[in-house]
Amino acid sequence: MAEARSRQVIIAGGGIAGLTAALSFAIRGYPVSVFERAPRLDEVGAGLQISPNATRILDRLGVLSGLRQAAVQPEAVVLRDASSLAELGRVPLGANEEIRWKAPYLTAHRADLQGALLAHVLREPGIQLVTGATVRDVEPHPLGVTVFVETTGGIEQVSGMMLVVADGVWSDLRRLAGAETRSRFAGQVAWRRTVRADSVAGGSLAAIGVGGAVNAFLASGFHLITYPVKAGSALNIVAFTSGRLAGETWAATMDNAVLKDAMRNTAPALLGLADEIGGWTVWPIYTMPSGPWTAPSGIALIGDAAHAMTPYAAQGAAMAIEDAETLAGHVLARPDSLSAALTNWEAERRKRIGQVARRGSFNRFTWHAAGPVATVRNLALRLQKPEKLAASLDWLYGWTPPEP
Repeated sequence: MAEARSRQVIIAGGGIAGLTAALSFAIRGYPVSVFERAPRLDEVGAGLQISPNATRILDRLGVLSGLRQAAVQPEAVVLRDASSLAELGRVPLGANEEIRWKAPYLTAHRADLQGALLAHVLREPGIQLVTGATVRDVEPHPLGVTVFVETTGGIEQVSGMMLVVADGVWSDLRRLAGAETRSRFAGQVAWRRTVRADSVAGGSLAAIGVGGAVNAFLASGFHLITYPVKAGSALNIVAFTSGRLAGETWAATMDNAVLKDAMRNTAPALLGLADEIGGWTVWPIYTMPSGPWTAPSGIALIGDAAHAMTPYAAQGAAMAIEDAETLAGHVLARPDSLSAALTNWEAERRKRIGQVARRGSFNRFTWHAAGPVATVRNLALRLQKPEKLAASLDWLYGWTPPEP
């Protein structure tokens, strides 16, 4: 019993980061306890683009085959001018690029990814999942950590080797690693909606010719992305605009006049979506301030709790999945020194996360460009062959976890 307890990994948070971490540690022989504050893991959220750097990890964990049943493998990412709807550039995806990157590029609803992860977690005998349980504090000691968990029955103490903090962008537990707890509003909001493919809005998008691809419509200070989810029966739509602080919630509302104003220079067929789609959910975009991601005593922050970033590289979920897999690999590789494992893992991940964050900033700058910058962007995209655009993403999509 003492040996199992000393190897136990305790995870705070049952989202994509936490569930992936649970599986990544469990397949390496570590017993895992996951504590999720919500009373149940509801199937909520919006669409996700899950690039090959993440799907190859999901495949290793045994999750990919189940996910593919509900996901879509789009044929391309198509960049379009939002005013003319003309195609500017195309990154090929599909089966051919699956060969290139040795893993598929998928689009899926967040609930389907979480459901696929949860199904495997529940089948894994080495993982205990407890809902309605909130991690409040941690006490390091020479044999590991003692975590204080609040449940309906009061405060319980759970001992283990380490604590993995995966409680999201509004993390209350970053302080345990010595990091600032307040995330920062980025001044932008995402207008999200999932609609049936046979709805009025779905028909309008079909008339535009979106097909089975990820389509990004670019305009000054604005872009809109749409792609199929739910095995093609639905479309995820997300528009990005500047906006006021909507609060720490993923389910805010806002007058769609703000969205229509941002879309005023887009094509009529695109502008019509603002009214055709009722019930837009407005998600404020937050980022995390710089700070430590680990503590030598046995604490590691992963996913948005460590490094929430803007979504313009479509890598939020992928980075959480990478974090989880690489953290488990580093811990296994240094059984003699958890402190050294965490230090090495953080140094390695900071380089990767920094590179991805810079790509997201570049995308936002170019996609929201106006005037001469937009003209140069459009010309550059039209001159680039699709194969060259795909090759420019090899560093991102072709990534595999390095040896610790």
